[in-house]
Amino acid sequence: MNGLPVQGRTERRTLPLDVAPGAVARCREFTRRALHAWGWLPAHDADGRAAAEDVLLMTGELVANACQHAAGPYALELTRCGPLLRVAVCDSDDRMPVLRAPHALVRPGGHGLRVVDRLAAVWGSEPVPGGGKRVWLETLRPPAEPRTGQCRSEEVPR
Repeated sequence: MNGLPVQGRTERRTLPLDVAPGAVARCREFTRRALHAWGWLPAHDADGRAAAEDVLLMTGELVANACQHAAGPYALELTRCGPLLRVAVCDSDDRMPVLRAPHALVRPGGHGLRVVDRLAAVWGSEPVPGGGKRVWLETLRPPAEPRTGQCRSEEVPR
């Protein structure tokens, strides 16, 4: 992992992709299934739901960028280590993504990386051996809200 420090067992899932239409939907569904398998979904509280929705949104943005600015993604890589989740999209274009200046956002498009920049804990890109790049983001699963027991006043131990 490139960004946040992690400890614990690492689990990975990879979805190979082709240039067929529907890459964003396939990647979001693949990610949703991984989030279920890794206990992010179903979420136990509002913060957990928001975090899972953010992951799905950011995944869609990275894949859409690869579809629009490269020949399309060739792989979606999901890596989990404890509360850390890394989402990476690989494509064959060597050009690294550039975050648009806020004043340039009045033009249509160009909001995907801005969304990722706002929601991810950290993100970046790196060359892939043999050509192309990997654009990645990392985010943390919020801690579950502490559960408090409720009892009626007459049940309080003395």
